Amino acid sequence: MDRVSAFDEPLKKLLGGATAKVMAEHLDLHTVGDLLHHYPRRYEERGKLTALADLPLDEHVTVVAQVADARIMMFNNGRGKRLEVTLTDGSGRLQLVFFGHGVHKPHKELLPGRRAMFAGKVSVFNRKMQLAHPTYQLLDATDADEATEAVDAFAGRLLPIYPACKQLDSWRIAKAVDTVLPSAREAVDPLPSSLREGRGFTPLPEALLKIHRPQTKADIADARDRLKWDEAFVLQVALARRRYADTQLPAVARIPAHGGLLDTFDAKLPFTLTEGQEKVSKEIFDDLATEHPMHRLLQGEVGSGKTLVALRAMLAVVDAGGQAAMLAPTEVLAQQHHRSITEMMGELAEGGMLGGSDLGTKVVLLTGSMGMAARRQALLDLVTGEAGIVIGTHALIEDKVQFHDLGLVVVDEQHRFGVEQRDALRSKGKQPPHLLVMTATPIPRTVAMTVFGDLETSVLDQLPAGRSPIASHVVPAKDKPHFLTRAWERVREEVENGHQAYVVCPRIGDDADDETEKKKGKKQPPEDDGDKRPPLAVLEIAEQLTKGALAGLRIAVLHGRMNPDDKDDVMRRFAAGQVDVLVATTVIEVGVNVPNATAMVIMDADRFGVSQLHQLRGRVGRGSAAGLCLLVSEAHEASPARARLSSVAATLDGFELSRIDLEQRREGDVLGQAQSGVRSSLRMLTVIDDEEVIAAAREEAVAVVVADPELTHLPELRTALDALLDKEREEYLDKG
Repeated sequence: MDRVSAFDEPLKKLLGGATAKVMAEHLDLHTVGDLLHHYPRRYEERGKLTALADLPLDEHVTVVAQVADARIMMFNNGRGKRLEVTLTDGSGRLQLVFFGHGVHKPHKELLPGRRAMFAGKVSVFNRKMQLAHPTYQLLDATDADEATEAVDAFAGRLLPIYPACKQLDSWRIAKAVDTVLPSAREAVDPLPSSLREGRGFTPLPEALLKIHRPQTKADIADARDRLKWDEAFVLQVALARRRYADTQLPAVARIPAHGGLLDTFDAKLPFTLTEGQEKVSKEIFDDLATEHPMHRLLQGEVGSGKTLVALRAMLAVVDAGGQAAMLAPTEVLAQQHHRSITEMMGELAEGGMLGGSDLGTKVVLLTGSMGMAARRQALLDLVTGEAGIVIGTHALIEDKVQFHDLGLVVVDEQHRFGVEQRDALRSKGKQPPHLLVMTATPIPRTVAMTVFGDLETSVLDQLPAGRSPIASHVVPAKDKPHFLTRAWERVREEVENGHQAYVVCPRIGDDADDETEKKKGKKQPPEDDGDKRPPLAVLEIAEQLTKGALAGLRIAVLHGRMNPDDKDDVMRRFAAGQVDVLVATTVIEVGVNVPNATAMVIMDADRFGVSQLHQLRGRVGRGSAAGLCLLVSEAHEASPARARLSSVAATLDGFELSRIDLEQRREGDVLGQAQSGVRSSLRMLTVIDDEEVIAAAREEAVAVVVADPELTHLPELRTALDALLDKEREEYLDKG
């Protein structure tokens, strides 16, 4: 068997159909290589017990513990029985419970003093942590055959604990790994020998053997060091190749005319740019002046003025004779950008129109729901060059849309667009246009290097003068219902003081809700207390508030499935102060700017991620009055969901929250579905902790790619790159 095919061998050939099916469906493991890269989460020492006090709620865990006592309990007048087993680690306790027909075997085996590995999902019952119907593997079996099997399955002192699932325990995964482990000797080593020797790394086959079956803790450390480097290096090589390819493309340098549109716009601004806005603008203008395409990520805090920076870049391109297109993920956001940009530009946005400036240009909106006449005019303005700036949704990508001379593409909220969509827009330029990607979700440096590693990064972390602080509080609706009553009183007080408020719900409230949320990729965190009710809905909450706590106030609803004209009408009325309370879904998450809105109540706040909550909160406190954000939740006080909400309430620093987000959740959730390549390739590397590894790997990767862009002399690296970044993942990386 050759070196590559050993890792490509389907698991069903070696493990049997049933086990392979579970691994494929529940763990996304299909080949020998997949299983060998399914590393243990941690290791237990044979003689030691797991610390039971620190087990995470609502997660599937594997623990090594000792039985303290076991007893049969009868219920339903003796018709039913359950087995309650108490485990101990010497300091804490954990209860196991078995029901019905599942009682007999554990009652016979789990006797006081016995040790075993137990696997199950941690829940809370009567304020005690428990595992219901866990699976288990005895470690000190008295039966000779059982004892031999237990020892054979976990050779050596250190017991590997694998990421597992309800259908497949850690020890069964360990047995499967034993079956395929000989193939580790066939591993293709992606690191150039000079790099491997220079940094003193363990050879890859040896690292794989050590990570799965370590003899000592030093083995684990050696293996982890090596395997982290593989992941970081191969990914950084892919990104470095993308950056290198971008530098080989031609582009038109766009240098703004002195005394032109940009200078005139700047002179009319009623405020001074922040130091950060000046610095980032210079980075962008320097890129625009080069003859290869700019590829820059602009990230910044909520309300830091990213739109203004992007507009100045667009004006610079128009000044230089080109056109600029801004791609927004939703119609609400496209309309909001169009409205705010035309307001900021004033007469400069009325080029060729009566009363417009001679230096001005046309700013057009293009969305899928526009009327035929308006759409036809917008298309004509683009193809003739009459319109210098277009703001639109996916409608911009259609074949019918042609530009006179597209010079700059601005993509707002990059993570919501697929590669094909962005590339389709870029292909409309005579030469590749410059690209500015914006995100309002602060990203730690390591994530920027990993997820957006093919883009140069600019950061806006200063808030403009005049922005007000936002007070944030968690409202425990279940434990303290009077807190929720007080929350609605606070909203009424804000309205009585001449201000406005948002109420945000996770769901719209009709039958198509669940499908829509799935399509949007809004994966919500699991609920904590076994409460299976659906998320609160806009239509229901709006009706309740209108009849109850906020009766007499002017309440309107806004959600993604409304007619676009109706959505625009609601936003206009809210912006004009004709609506007191806007009950909405997350369509108001980014870009919505109503300075008079000072309060926000987020219902079922535990259903949203940290970054999303931070984005939503950024809609208030945009004027001179202080902002208030109330995070309403029924989650249990000790749950991870409540910890997440407390983190959001404790800081307004988006970069700090993004770190917390990464620490509290799996990185795959943070990086998002669109980043499938990164998510599925990072098994050992943690982007929050391994900054030094990522930075060093990036440096080495650049040197390798500059010396050999096609990796002609490094076939093993090319093979690893192809294996790690299949076509789908390679396309994901192609953001440039």
